[in-house]
Amino acid sequence: MTTWALVTGAAKRIGHAIAVQLHDDGYNIVIHYGQSIDEAQALCDKLNTKRGDSAIIMQADLTNSDAIDSLIAEINSLAISVSVLINNASCFYPTPIGETSFLKVQQLLATNLIAPYLLAEKLSPLLEANKGCVINLLDIHGKRPLKDHGLYSISKAALEMATLSLAQELAPNIRVNGVSPGAILWPEQSDEPSQQAVLSAIPLAKLGQVNDIAGLISHLVSAPYISGQVIAVDGGRSAVGFMGA
Repeated sequence: MTTWALVTGAAKRIGHAIAVQLHDDGYNIVIHYGQSIDEAQALCDKLNTKRGDSAIIMQADLTNSDAIDSLIAEINSLAISVSVLINNASCFYPTPIGETSFLKVQQLLATNLIAPYLLAEKLSPLLEANKGCVINLLDIHGKRPLKDHGLYSISKAALEMATLSLAQELAPNIRVNGVSPGAILWPEQSDEPSQQAVLSAIPLAKLGQVNDIAGLISHLVSAPYISGQVIAVDGGRSAVGFMGA
């Protein structure tokens, strides 16, 4: 039976690299996207050119419970045998004190915490049948908050706890791990001074690459005795502590 990996937010950036890596590893890929249909379709076409009928795109607004249910229903209706769930989709923007709105709270927590948890829960029958795994993309700022991004940091801290909880709840037939990136890709709104401040706090003194994340995920997917772990990929930054950006 052909095995599939569902990668949320797979159209761009880290999600794109993860999808390409897992496809190279032999998995067929469900490319989830929210709004980036052109990028998702381009990735799908590229993967299907490499190996016919090995990728499909699916759209879902992960802040909407009905959309999540529809995504699961579509997977089931197509008899897609998902054995790997990569919860990569994330929402990131500043929420400084005094500018918080309930809508922003809902969006950040729904995308970064609730959707990954629900997807793991709702896909657990398929994952269990395939002795599969879940990998959640976390953030080093889930341990040390990023200034002016309190809600984002809180959401990633909560997702880390969800990762550990799911590792217990879904055992013994489903493994659950977390990958916690540091500075891999600059946020679109970052500027040169803030970038230099970040680099100066990293022992390896350089930006990571998307393939650093994709390669680790490839290993975790194939590591049958690793579960309940959160691995930082941050150039040593979390070993020395950091402040601010």
